Amino acid sequence: MLQEPLTLYKLIVLYMLNRVTFPITTAQVSDYVLDREYTNFLTLQQSISELTDAELISSQTIRNRTFLSITPEGRETLSFFKSRINYGIRRDIDTYFRENEFTLRNEVSIRGDYRRSSSGEYEAHLVARDQDIDLVDITLSVPTEDTAAAICDNWQKKNQEIYQYLVSQLF
Repeated sequence: MLQEPLTLYKLIVLYMLNRVTFPITTAQVSDYVLDREYTNFLTLQQSISELTDAELISSQTIRNRTFLSITPEGRETLSFFKSRINYGIRRDIDTYFRENEFTLRNEVSIRGDYRRSSSGEYEAHLVARDQDIDLVDITLSVPTEDTAAAICDNWQKKNQEIYQYLVSQLF
């Protein structure tokens, strides 16, 4: 009996990921599912974990954000079982993404991560994307992890200003 609701939650996640052309975060999926009280946090996390283990979705963690994408196998699975998702739920998801796609895309299009380089310094890697195109891709070498983390945090807050400055200075 427990398997049927878990299958529905997995199908909802697949449907959501299939609805967009860009990766969305686990937090964005969770916000939607939990706000509508489809299930609780732990069950949703179990669903996402099982979908990842089955390679129906892929996940990539950058700093403290995990980005989810549907795989070709996930699309195929969804095509077979999409009718098991209530029409009202599908309509709500479609409406949500139609109304919030711009906001969701902006939330995931700015990425900042850092790592320790072979020289012992840290490299802050900053990216601003629009769909599948990197608008800006910058790597800065800095002496400390704290500095690299601060750069990534500031990139999240000030990316538009920085991008505008670069464009105005370079064009």
